[in-house]
Amino acid sequence: MDDEPLEEWAARRDERRPARGERRATPLGDRPEQGAHVDPDAARAIQEWDGHEWTPSGVAEDLAAAAGETGQDAPARAERVTLPVFGKLPPMPEPWRPTEVFHRP
Repeated sequence: MDDEPLEEWAARRDERRPARGERRATPLGDRPEQGAHVDPDAARAIQEWDGHEWTPSGVAEDLAAAAGETGQDAPARAERVTLPVFGKLPPMPEPWRPTEVFHRP
């Protein structure tokens, strides 16, 4: 198996990690893993990345207030996401075709 060097893996990992001081909003309630658009009127917890974990730093009334608290670094977060290079995708497999003609009895 062709393993990548640890230094390359660590560099890729560090590119994806949040910058220290970056903030995010998570819904307060029973299901914090749900999307932000599901309940825009719900209160949001503001969390800040301290370099190792997300720590609570405040509470916002709703999605609009949370976006005002955390939205300044959104373009930087979007640029950090790596997208696949389309020339490197595997070729599309041929569709399955039956070798014999099937006749319904």
